Amino acid sequence: QVQLVESGGGLVQAGGSLRLSCAASGLTFRRYAVGWFRQAPGKERELVATISSLGSTYYADSMKGRFTISRDNDKKTAYLQMNSLTPEDTAVYYCAAGSRGGSYTTMNQYDYWGQGTQVTVSS
Repeated sequence: QVQLVESGGGLVQAGGSLRLSCAASGLTFRRYAVGWFRQAPGKERELVATISSLGSTYYADSMKGRFTISRDNDKKTAYLQMNSLTPEDTAVYYCAAGSRGGSYTTMNQYDYWGQGTQVTVSS
């Protein structure tokens, strides 16, 4: 069975950094695009960044220059390096994997989802 397990969340002060990990099992990871999404309290889930099976990346505008998505196919793990964090980045962060093709910028393009990891940025 397919599992995506996020880790690396926690409490950090504004201006700090965190690196999230998404460990995959039960799928041919290298064939899947991976996306990171986040959901803040009372808000809809939104795209953070994507990385294709070939390593092409895409970032939501507010994340450009601060966040970096990457993947290690040998470890079946994707990462999200987050720098210059602000309280507005507080959310549950989810990783997702998809192989349907397309831009991978919308939730319905993904087949599998993790349970999420909480990121809290204090001011």
